Amino acid sequence: MQAPPSFSELLALAAATARRLERAAARRGDDEGVLSLALPLAGLDPLVLLPHLAGDDDGFRFLWDGAPGLCLAASGRCNTLELSGPRRFELAQRFSTLSLSRLALPGGTLPPLARPRVLLAFAFFDSPLHPASGAAGVQAVLPRWQLSRQGRHCWLRLQRSLGGDVTARSLAEELWETARRLERLAAEPVPPPGARASITGGSAWQEGYRTALERALQLVERGELRKLVLAVRQELRLDGGLDPLELLRHLRRSQPGSCRFLWQQSPREALLGASPERLLTVRQGQLRSDALAGTAPLSGAEALLSSAKDRHEHELVVEAITAVLGQMGLQPRRPRHPRLARHGGLVHLHTPITAPLAAQPPLALAAALHPTPAVAGLPRREAMAWLRSLEPFERGHYAAPIGWIDTAGDTDLRVAIRSGILRGDRLELTAGAGLVRGSRPERELQEVGLKLGVLQQQLNLPVPR
Repeated sequence: MQAPPSFSELLALAAATARRLERAAARRGDDEGVLSLALPLAGLDPLVLLPHLAGDDDGFRFLWDGAPGLCLAASGRCNTLELSGPRRFELAQRFSTLSLSRLALPGGTLPPLARPRVLLAFAFFDSPLHPASGAAGVQAVLPRWQLSRQGRHCWLRLQRSLGGDVTARSLAEELWETARRLERLAAEPVPPPGARASITGGSAWQEGYRTALERALQLVERGELRKLVLAVRQELRLDGGLDPLELLRHLRRSQPGSCRFLWQQSPREALLGASPERLLTVRQGQLRSDALAGTAPLSGAEALLSSAKDRHEHELVVEAITAVLGQMGLQPRRPRHPRLARHGGLVHLHTPITAPLAAQPPLALAAALHPTPAVAGLPRREAMAWLRSLEPFERGHYAAPIGWIDTAGDTDLRVAIRSGILRGDRLELTAGAGLVRGSRPERELQEVGLKLGVLQQQLNLPVPR
């Protein structure tokens, strides 16, 4: 671990950086810069310490738990964007680039885990059908606090605009005191998990889904669609409120190969899940996207590999992703055959697709890729229109990109499947199945039920009989 500076050294860094910020703001003729300070710490667990990060009062919290890879907790808003419409990816890229470029950072090279990040949560559709109740097309946040860990290395970052009572000295003091407090809290024993919640009721989904399923299969069999991924939503009523971070601790144990995530806009509502699917990752000029389609229980792994229906469904996704990347001027590479990827109690057909990155902004590539046929269908436009018609609920964040972009342009966006929305004592779970020619209604009902049941088990909830 890098040796932390003394408080006097941190104070001197803050003062020098603030002076550079003031000069840059004077040249631009504005005062929109943000001072960003960071300290290296002993290895702390961001998941455990997220409740103790000192954010503002708006209730925003974020968790990105790719442990043993990057684990990132954030709270509070420094800058924020929320909008809908067809230009949402472009405007989110512009917001991210501008917000990160206006950060005043002390000199020196930062390790990748310590870089400032803009956090991103897209909705599945550009705009909600009902703006008063649906999720905005994109929400982007430059957080006030960021605690990141990878391996044994950990960094705490604080970001604020200067002015009024907020000075370089006050920021240095706040960062220093919070770092010491988090280290003390990390030394205390972690409390045991709370009592297991029980389900007191839940919405029946099978009959309504069967009707939509039969209509969708007619479209596929007639050739109007090559594929459609039809989702269902189940609402569970619980015996009291649940802490989303406790649910995420259960997911860390039950879904070690997935990326756990939390997007909490207020204390009343939280999006959480454990995504096995990568929309895109950008690292040092290399892009990776995952084709993940075809699902079975662990006992059906070998049958999944030999299933003509599942291999066909999977190949549609691979072909679509490679075609999109080729149209964007990239040269994608893929293995010849899919492999099996285990995520909790399920196994999937998985093909990683890679490409050297050209000059395209990461979110322009995300706009071209989303939604892949793994979560929407083919042809894309027609499938999206039918999803609006056949699914009797707003998809919201389900199956949409969630993740971050940092000051170097490195980006990680996962597809928000295996997810739910927690609202007090109500938990909404969403799952879907891919329909192609040869799909059978009973098997698709079984697959959706399996996904819902496995997610409930991984959240440590009893499966209703």
